[in-house]
Amino acid sequence: MTSIAKTALSIFTMMASILGADLGIAKGQEDAARMRVRQLGLEVGVLTPGPLNAITDVQGVLVGHTTVVEGDSIRTGVTAIRPHPGDVFLEKVPAAIYVANGFGKLTGVTQVDELGTLETPVVLTNTLAVGRVADALVRWTLDTTDDPAVRSVNPVVGETNDGFLNAIRVPRIGSAEVESALAAAVAGPVAEGSVGAGTGTRALGFKGGIGTASRQVRIGDVVYTLGALVQSNFGGALEIKGVPVGQRLDAADFIQRWLPTDPHAIGHNPGPDPVSYGLADEPDADGGSIVIVIATDAPVGADALIRIARRAPYAIGRVGGFSSHGSGDYVIAFSTHPQLRVSYRVDEITTTRESLRAEALSPLFLAVIEATEEAILNSLFQATTVTGHRGTAAALPLDRVREVLEQAGR
Repeated sequence: MTSIAKTALSIFTMMASILGADLGIAKGQEDAARMRVRQLGLEVGVLTPGPLNAITDVQGVLVGHTTVVEGDSIRTGVTAIRPHPGDVFLEKVPAAIYVANGFGKLTGVTQVDELGTLETPVVLTNTLAVGRVADALVRWTLDTTDDPAVRSVNPVVGETNDGFLNAIRVPRIGSAEVESALAAAVAGPVAEGSVGAGTGTRALGFKGGIGTASRQVRIGDVVYTLGALVQSNFGGALEIKGVPVGQRLDAADFIQRWLPTDPHAIGHNPGPDPVSYGLADEPDADGGSIVIVIATDAPVGADALIRIARRAPYAIGRVGGFSSHGSGDYVIAFSTHPQLRVSYRVDEITTTRESLRAEALSPLFLAVIEATEEAILNSLFQATTVTGHRGTAAALPLDRVREVLEQAGR
């Protein structure tokens, strides 16, 4: 199949899945009216979202998906985040990467740590596709940059493991899917849930996926925007505004195997046999990963971005996650501020750039926590029930969620 044909197929697949075609994505009654968190009447945090409540509220940021759903076992995809519409290699952006738990396959970390810049779009996919996606991103960068003399490219590719719903050992993702996602990247509303790199993911006992949100903060006389996009695929017991929703919906049984039969006993005191709770057949009930991408238009360099990135995982705890042993939890943060871009070729040996003082960063610290928390919840609220390679991941039942939150006075 030619690259053009594959791209057309990927776009058709994405549109068909969104429109509800029979592509293996189960459309139960609970999927009929998916909505975002705020459409349910739930406000997360105290700060104000941007107009779209999405990472694309940060001017210049573009997002595109390629969703691949084939037969009864391929449920995967690619999500591309472009920091600005121009040539990112020639006009690099300040960036930082924070590793909360390193059980993952994120590429490009060491150069970002060393130089504090991002020189390619950020691309998300599944675990075993990282190598192919990185190669495709390098080829795309070489083909699209205006400098024909480029000899080194640092591709930043993140992943989570969608191997329950997706036949991950099948090398389905390749250059055509990466190119399609990059070409589809646009400003405006961002598709969420079971799309792109979130097609086959699960989170907190339910179907996970792609989610996004944003916050606006005033620092001095200027209003800045910070946006988050997540690929949620991590374990835990879902909490919403402090309410143990996962436990109320019987989606946190894995915790039972960690509880002693007598909490006051001393010494060996085994809890219930996990098989009796049906956990032996439930893979990764407490595991998984999340990639968090943060963008802001605030004038902040790598030293400030790493401080912002370190706060994002606080949101994981707010929604009931805990970075389990097998979890790859990564934060990729960048600034789009045009005066902080780093040109590939410059004649000057010194540079002067204005950036926010460290004492001014606290509003962005709160913004990143709130935006990440709401992005995670949006990924769950928007995700549809998906049946795939090894079983079904059920969508979060929003009617039940509403009942639980109302009963708790939320």
